[in-house]
Amino acid sequence: MGANARRRPARRDRPVAAPRSLASLAAVERAVIACERCPRLRGWCERVAREKKRAFREQTYWGRPVPGFGDPAARLLVVGLAPAAHGGNRTGRVFTGDASGSWLYEALHRFGFANQPDSTGRGDGLRLRGAYVTASARCAPPANRPTRAELERCRPFLAAETRLLRRVRVVVLLGRIGWEAWLRASGWWERLPARERPRFGHGTEARLPDGTRVICSFHPSRQNTNTGRLTRAMWHGIFRRARARVDEGQR
Repeated sequence: MGANARRRPARRDRPVAAPRSLASLAAVERAVIACERCPRLRGWCERVAREKKRAFREQTYWGRPVPGFGDPAARLLVVGLAPAAHGGNRTGRVFTGDASGSWLYEALHRFGFANQPDSTGRGDGLRLRGAYVTASARCAPPANRPTRAELERCRPFLAAETRLLRRVRVVVLLGRIGWEAWLRASGWWERLPARERPRFGHGTEARLPDGTRVICSFHPSRQNTNTGRLTRAMWHGIFRRARARVDEGQR
């Protein structure tokens, strides 16, 4: 490039790096944070970060795509939907700063996957042990509903994490969107006939041909927890079983 040549601005429709080019979890994290592939989502997240919720008006919102979080040697992978507008979009960490995160990290701590039950921000001291948490979409979507095209643009990140987390033996999929997103990102959606794919339903479990255990759960959204569709006992049952399956695989 000549000395006087101008660098072209990054295009929002530039393809996401192929999974194989994301050679480490650190590379995935950098690519996620820098992603601008979805103008609708980026515009919404930035608007929320500017306007803020009254309870958090003194805080600086993250306002960018939110990467996965956890132990690179994880044996348990948890896949959710997307960051919450005033949760992960505020704190910069997946499932952090909202009610769903409180449910998740309390359960991970209860069953030995986290060093503390609370998750309030990136600097709160939370560490995961043998677990990794990620999402189907990395930006908070309006009304918690990413479009199919937005999920497809995010898929390479989830595919790369799945490939790089080589020790994972148990996958907990939260909600129907998380279920389909991971099965597609991992390649099992295409490799398995429809009748042989793991079915979605709270508490359903399947063993994939490579030995990976898939456990499905309702998402711990307020819509589910406040109505009793998902109770604390049901939720703990999922992670009690995940703990047992992880321990079985280590014997």
